[in-house]
Amino acid sequence: MKTIEMIHPIENCYQHEPCALAIGFFDGIHLGHKKVIDTMINIAEDKNLKKAVMTFDPHPSVVLNPEKQRTDYLTPMYEKKRILASMGIDYLFIVPFTSSLAKMEEHDFIKDYFTKNNVKEVVAGFDFTYGKFGKGNMLKLEADKDGFNVTTVEKHALHDEKISTTLIRTDLENGNIKSANAQLGRPYKITGLVVQGEKRGRTIGFPTANVEPNENFVLPRLGVYAVTLKIDQTGKVYKGVCNVGVKPTFHDPEKQQVSIEVNIFDFNQSIYGERVEIEWHDFLRAEQKFDGLDSLIAQINHDKIQSIKILETINID
Repeated sequence: MKTIEMIHPIENCYQHEPCALAIGFFDGIHLGHKKVIDTMINIAEDKNLKKAVMTFDPHPSVVLNPEKQRTDYLTPMYEKKRILASMGIDYLFIVPFTSSLAKMEEHDFIKDYFTKNNVKEVVAGFDFTYGKFGKGNMLKLEADKDGFNVTTVEKHALHDEKISTTLIRTDLENGNIKSANAQLGRPYKITGLVVQGEKRGRTIGFPTANVEPNENFVLPRLGVYAVTLKIDQTGKVYKGVCNVGVKPTFHDPEKQQVSIEVNIFDFNQSIYGERVEIEWHDFLRAEQKFDGLDSLIAQINHDKIQSIKILETINID
């Protein structure tokens, strides 16, 4: 997959073959997003066009809504690139979402990003908007198209509710992992680096891998989870139980940074510096403060038993 940064002057970015284009922010690349991208792929293959995706960076809210700006993501850019490459995309266009882009008139957006950009098919969700004040919509794009065809993909629902990035984020923040995963069509994933921690877990019989995310991922609710962990270098996947939180038994929650710590089952190797992927399968309980080590150890043992049972159906071979 070739990544093309659409920076001005845009004309420098036009040296590519004719393509079908799926456009959207696509945070999460959930089942609704996949419907848009798969529609584009089918059209591209039918018309012998290159398969392209156009996304934006950062999220438009950074420019348009500073009070609710979104700076963490379900799929930060590196993860988004990885998923799109795995789907067989030929070109990824990244459009910097800046104040000047937000002020762009609809016809200029169409001309610069579609007509002159060798785009022959544009595919987007029914709620896609573009241009100044977001006045452009799919009906207007169909009316104003110039040198390309337009395909509108209707909403994708699960249990009669529209799948959305906002809903998935809310589910993660509430610990509703199964609901989030159902909408994503896969387990939620966070990638990162195993770093040095306090090493307190090993003193009580539960050594953990302290994972520092390598991008601005949305963190799930503070608490304990059944997870799998993949070590990138070896490709090996292990089952485990993960705590996301501030460890209130040992720290003042107001002063402690949130950490991600995974107790990997049947594992005793040193993996400091390794890049890993954590997949989240189920929420066990909220983080809590214990009155002593004995009660903490008893609860961790219970969490481990629960996690082993939940992960019995997960094939890691």
